[in-house]
Amino acid sequence: MFDSKVPGVTILAKVTPEQAQILTPEALQFVATLHRSFNGTRKSLLQKRVLRQQQIDQGILPDFLPETKAIRDDVAWRGAIPAPGLADRRVEITGPVDRKMVINALNSGAATFMADFEDSNAPTWENNISGQINMKDAIHQRISYTAPNGKQYNIRKDGKVATLIVRPRGWHLDEKHVLVDGQVTSGSLFDFALYFFHNAKKSVEIGIGPYFYLPKMESHLEARLWNDVFNLSQDYIGMPRGTIRGTCLIETIMAAFEMEEFIYELREHSAGLNCGMAAQIPIKNNEAANKAAMDKVYNDKLREVKAGHDGTWVAHPDLVKLALK
Repeated sequence: MFDSKVPGVTILAKVTPEQAQILTPEALQFVATLHRSFNGTRKSLLQKRVLRQQQIDQGILPDFLPETKAIRDDVAWRGAIPAPGLADRRVEITGPVDRKMVINALNSGAATFMADFEDSNAPTWENNISGQINMKDAIHQRISYTAPNGKQYNIRKDGKVATLIVRPRGWHLDEKHVLVDGQVTSGSLFDFALYFFHNAKKSVEIGIGPYFYLPKMESHLEARLWNDVFNLSQDYIGMPRGTIRGTCLIETIMAAFEMEEFIYELREHSAGLNCGMAAQIPIKNNEAANKAAMDKVYNDKLREVKAGHDGTWVAHPDLVKLALK
């Protein structure tokens, strides 16, 4: 068992010397601080999901909340203006935190890159901690990769590197390998804490900031919890509030009825909303199938534009130019 050197923190996994550079006592102390401050609220909000599902099962369908009508009707409040590196989000590329794929995404020509600890990442201990190493190397501008065939991958030198946005796991997922005071910690807080602790100040130094995608939320109260996490975290390292930005993913029926409330809860930390994408990628060695897939991508992106979206997601570097048409 790895000695965390932090009272109350237990790591139930083998830790290599390279991984130990991420799992430092200082970083794990920050993980513990977030857990002790917010895990109780997280558990309470997850229980509210269960109760809400029971209501739906009884025929009480989702609707706009009467208790937040004043927020929806108030034209005075505003979300934050776009942060550095987030003004142009016409095309964002998404993908897992695999080292080669991170480099390819940053080099893709997309405006931003969502590095994913969630849906596209199998959440093994190795993948998650390697992903954190890759994020740190990317932000500190030293990431590279040599493939088994000897091919070298490096970040492009012309400055046209995508702005990095990290998606931690959703509130419902745990990190079973880490205990704080004997309790399994939150995958969301664990992913967020390690990335923020190691990279927040450096991200500002290179001209962007600590940016996040917030997945799978079902209530504006869950967005409020993220905002509380952001405030404590910025205070913890002496960073001005409002430096962090979070983009809320609208992935659930419940979220669709509380979109304005999500922005309201995040306010100075808000980077808007995203409703996802239809995932198509190029098909090799089959021209007809590839054309059919690319036609679907084009039509999907055209639909999004006509619906008023100001940006779109793609899942492969070869789709960036098509999405920009």
